[in-house]
This record gives sequence, C-alpha cells and structure tokens, in this order.
Amino acid sequence: MCPWTRRAFVAGALSLPVSCAAADAYEGPDDARAAAPGRYFPNHGDPGFHVAEYDLRLTYRPATRTLDGVARVTATADAAGEGFGLDLSSTLTVSAVSVDGATAQFRHRRGKLRVTPVSPLSAGRRFVCEVRYSGRPKPLRTPFGEIGWDYTTGSPTGVLVASQPLGAPSWFPCNDQPGDKAAYRIAVTVPESYQVVANGELTDRTAVPGAGTTWTYQHAGPMASYLATLNIGRFVFTTQEGGPVPIRNAYPMRLAAAFDHDFGRQPQMMRLFQDLFGPYPFEVYGSVVVDAELDEPVENQTFSLFGVNHVDGRRGSEHLVAHELAHHWFGNSVSLVEWRHIWLNEGFATYCEWLWSEHSGGASADRLAARNWADLADDGQRLRIGDPGPDRIFDDRVYSRGACTLHALRTTIGDEAFFATLRAWAAEYRHGNAATGEFIALAERHGHRKLDDLFRPWLYEKRLPPLPQRV
Repeated sequence: MCPWTRRAFVAGALSLPVSCAAADAYEGPDDARAAAPGRYFPNHGDPGFHVAEYDLRLTYRPATRTLDGVARVTATADAAGEGFGLDLSSTLTVSAVSVDGATAQFRHRRGKLRVTPVSPLSAGRRFVCEVRYSGRPKPLRTPFGEIGWDYTTGSPTGVLVASQPLGAPSWFPCNDQPGDKAAYRIAVTVPESYQVVANGELTDRTAVPGAGTTWTYQHAGPMASYLATLNIGRFVFTTQEGGPVPIRNAYPMRLAAAFDHDFGRQPQMMRLFQDLFGPYPFEVYGSVVVDAELDEPVENQTFSLFGVNHVDGRRGSEHLVAHELAHHWFGNSVSLVEWRHIWLNEGFATYCEWLWSEHSGGASADRLAARNWADLADDGQRLRIGDPGPDRIFDDRVYSRGACTLHALRTTIGDEAFFATLRAWAAEYRHGNAATGEFIALAERHGHRKLDDLFRPWLYEKRLPPLPQRV
C-alpha cells in the first residue's frame, strides 16, 4: 500500500497507485559537498547550471518492461566548474555520455550522474549533454512513498508517471529542482497497440517498421522536471471545445460515458479561472485517466492525471478536476522557488475548488472556509505552513490552512483587491518562480496596507488564528 492518504476535506496532492510496484530506494549524491544549503531536498538538483531544453527519445517494450533512452540536455553553466551532476535513478544503466559531441567521463551511483567534460565549463557556456541509458524503470522510494515511473493495474499493463516532488529521475536524467524550468520534446516508441500521452501537443505519430509507433510531443514550457509526465496504455482520445485552448483528454474506452459527464465542465472551469486569474498560460490542456486506482490525482503540466476511481458518473471528484486545472496558474506557470513554499501551490489550488463550488451552485467559499477552519480547530496538531518542513509538504493542513489563509486575505482586503492580487501574481510571475515574500508584497500593494498581522499567524505560527468574517 502507498503510505498515506489525505482526508476528504482537501484535495489534489501527490498521486500514487493504491498498489505500488517495487521501488528503488531514495537516493542521494555520492559527494556531500554537492548539497546546496537551505533547500528541503539538497540531494536533488545542481545549482551550477540551468537547462533550456530536454529532448527525450525513448523506446519502451511492455512485454519486458524495458526502456532504452537517449536524453539530449541543452543547458548553460551558471558557474565555472570541472563538471556537473544530473539526477538519474541507479536502476537505469548509463552506457555513454557526451558533451558537445565529445565523449565525456561519467560516474553514476546513488542516483547521481556526475559528468566531466573534456574541457571544464566556464560561466555562461551553453552546452549539450547526451546521455544514453537503459533498464527496467521503477518508482523511487521517498519520504512520500513510491513515486515516479510506475505501472497500471489494468490489462494489459501500462505505464503512468506521477513524479511530484522527487520522482522525475526514475525515468530521465534531469536537474531535479523546481527552480530549473525548461522546454521539452518527448518522443516515445511503443508497440502499435499502445498509445502515449505526454506533456504538450502531439506533433507527430509515425509508424516504425518492426518497432511500432513513435509518438512525439512538444511543450515549450517552461516546465519543472517534476511536472513531466509519460503515460502509456490503451486510450480513447477526445477533444472538448468551448475553452480558450483545446482540451484533449485520454481515458479507457469503458469509461467514455462517465468521463463525458464527470469531466464535461472543464471548459466552464477554464473560462472561470481565466476570468479570475488571467489567460490560461499554456498551449493545450487535458485530463488523462489511467487504468489504475490512485490515492489522489496529480498535477502534470498540460495534462492532469486521474485514476479510474475518480470517474464515477456522478461528478464525485469534480472538485479535484478543478484543483488540478487551477495548478496551471498556481504551481505550473507560477512555480515555487523552493519546496518550503508549497502552500503557494496547494493552498491556492484548494481555494480554487471553493471558487468553482461557489460559481457552479455548490457551497460558497465562506461556508467552505468555515468548515475547513472548524476541522483545523478540532485537530490538536499545528503546523507552520509557510515552512512546514521537508517531511510535511503534503500535509493536509498545508492545503486547508493555505486555502483559509487566502480566504482570510479576501475578507480582509475585499474582493476587488484580492482578485487583483491573484491576477497580478499570475501575470508578473508567469512562467517563472516566486516565493511567499513576493506574494505578500503584491497583496500589500493591491490591498494598500501592511499585512504582517494577517500573514504571520496564518503562515508562521502554529496556533490557528480566528477566521475573519465579512463585514
């Protein structure tokens, strides 16, 4: 069993199969000096370079669960150095590495691929690193359970990828830190009876004699590595109209009628969020349902991932559909600088569930805030959600108390200033990264007042503050 599930009154955290496959151990660097200070997960990522594009060329064989990969990583060195590190599970075997076409030395152990080019990197140097690798991918065992590359439970067995926060190295070499966002090209060859869903737009589908079909997706991003997804199975593809961009969905054939009902209001959700927060930030959107039961859906950029248990024909999980869509403004386009600021992702997306409920004839945001505040008050535990600690970034209270923080802000500064703040947040940090301090500064600017007395107790004190009431 996956190690935890969140309570029902909040929604949308890490998504894992109910029955997880055997997993790799959580891996760290072989050189402790590589760990950057002040980050929750200093063993992931290398602050010495920035990736502009990942070009992944993969061949997957379902019968043996084997993956052959060529990853071309285009990057720029931010600092001079002898080499750099990429995150890649030790379950996968690296056979060759080159930098700018020249064979490079490398060492791969404990989840870190250390690359030493022929000539040292100088600050500002742009380079292309090519990594050839293969193996049988498995999810990584982390403090949050087994995440990353995993397998569906239906027949035939397919693949799902849900990487938040540390699972991306389970299937491709990457600079695995949320502040390093890049463009992606993902080309996957599978047997002709399988289909592929990945981030961005499907730009090519080509038959490969003797191998199957190559599906090529491209996404200009920019996108953090933990949001990259790959899903392989047997899907029906449909497109919903009425939103600002195409909404392209994929799901098992047997769920067609229930999916049409349960996900039928995605265009209305998108129009609402666009009216409230500004333009949808990417070129395409959609939901993919994999043939497995998942504890929770998961955000992946341009495609949200759901399990078959989220399709019941009664819109029982519609609040989760709203939650995952909202992440495209809050979490994907405006991304956190570091994982300690996770309330900016999850508190915002949870509040968007309340906004959709209010808009669609359900309970008002006032009522949902009061209900969640009461649940928090009944819970004897307390959490500083502005810096919850690395083991608690997906704690229930980050979601519900984060959403209550936003409702407290809304009732304090009024609707006009509140929604002006959210629109400015989505616009000024579009496709970038930001932290709590920047959000507070925006709220103060639009609210025309200092807000320390509001944000300090809600974010940085354990005691639960009273919920402000509308005047």
